[in-house]
Amino acid sequence: MRTFLRTRMKHRRLALREPAVVALETMRAHKMRSFLTLLGIILSVATLIVVVSLVRGMNMYIADRIANMGANVFLVNQFPLITDQAEFIKAMRKNRQISYEDFEYLRDNMKLAQAVGLEVRTFGAARYGGQNMSDVNIRGVTANIGDMDVEEVATGRYITDQDDKHRTNVTMIGQDVVNKLFPGIDPMGKSIQLDGREFQIVGVAKPMGTALGQSQDNFAYIPIGTYMRIYGHQQRGWSINVQAPGPEWMARSQEEARTLMRARRHLRPGDEDTFGILASQSLMDLWNQIFAAIAASAVGIVSVFLVIGGVVIMNVMLASVTERTREIGVRKSLGATRRDILMQFLVETCVMSAVGGMMGVALAWIITVVGNRASPLPMAMPLSAIVLALTVSTAVGVFFGLYPARKAARLDPIEALRYET
Repeated sequence: MRTFLRTRMKHRRLALREPAVVALETMRAHKMRSFLTLLGIILSVATLIVVVSLVRGMNMYIADRIANMGANVFLVNQFPLITDQAEFIKAMRKNRQISYEDFEYLRDNMKLAQAVGLEVRTFGAARYGGQNMSDVNIRGVTANIGDMDVEEVATGRYITDQDDKHRTNVTMIGQDVVNKLFPGIDPMGKSIQLDGREFQIVGVAKPMGTALGQSQDNFAYIPIGTYMRIYGHQQRGWSINVQAPGPEWMARSQEEARTLMRARRHLRPGDEDTFGILASQSLMDLWNQIFAAIAASAVGIVSVFLVIGGVVIMNVMLASVTERTREIGVRKSLGATRRDILMQFLVETCVMSAVGGMMGVALAWIITVVGNRASPLPMAMPLSAIVLALTVSTAVGVFFGLYPARKAARLDPIEALRYET
């Protein structure tokens, strides 16, 4: 019994190997025709992988550079995430600015939060010696923002509670400020002018790079108390940063902050919030909605290419059946069954489609490498996309090769032998 099974398995392997070799030899002998035949498959596979790579790369980029607010951190702002102009105008009328008193209220009353900090931003000018720099992002922060924010200290230190308490003129600057105002000079301990006021540099941040072409290193942190002494309490752009104890506490912490803010602003149960709560997941959800439309369009393009490629392969295989009618008759006269003929042509079609899929993968890889080097758009080719593309291309071969294979299998051996005689 075992000998019989081994013999049968061996015959099956030979039955699959022979048409595969024939298909490869045919493609090698007719390179240009084979390339044109598989062009639709190549383009569809390449498009599919490039789109998946772009989506994956952009998701990683957005999560790391745009939506990254820090570990388990969400913001309480004047506005929520708004994508409609009418909604924004409505929010402008009803939403009050976040105040320092709002921060104190949440800081003193939140039970679930690990930390509650405050941050406010404005743009100003920086000067050192004869060098000037405009549009520097001056950020007033509480000391605990350093434990929440994504910026890290390279040398020196962050803003401390003592700096805030005594409203001292100290600052931690970003790498853009260092490169512009202190080329080849150690900035630590030097005095820099921010909007005409002297600040001692106590820290330098690690470089962050760019996000969507915008530098993330053009900033100067100062104590929040110092900021309010200089710019006053009525500045726009106040943001309360709340850090939850862990990711599992994010939803409950956000709900607690919302409840406290509604109580502080005396909102009734049916009233809309007059503030916004913004978390990383909110930005990622918005991004996924935007990219879903792009992905859907790409799927439509891929589908068109696949259908075109499948139809071309089917026509080529139908022509192949006609050309090899006598060969089919000879094989049937020697004992080949319908199943043998069917499998022969199906395997040939699948091999052609798989080769087209591999060529599409190679093209997508080239596009991904060139795109990463020549474009700011990040791309990351996942293994799952390659497997999916090869599976889809092979499935197309099976689907569109079934009709020619069945036509070949149903040929009458006598009529087939008479063909071309």
